[in-house]
Amino acid sequence: MQVRNSLKVLKKLPGSQVVRRRGRVYVINKQNPRWNTRQG
Repeated sequence: MQVRNSLKVLKKLPGSQVVRRRGRVYVINKQNPRWNTRQG
């Protein structure tokens, strides 16, 4: 899982969902798991 400062670009990818868990922002992409990321 990547850790990035900004998830703005990743929000636009097809199949991506933005989820908040335990105060952190994650992008989960089941179509292409390569783009699973956490903001931090």
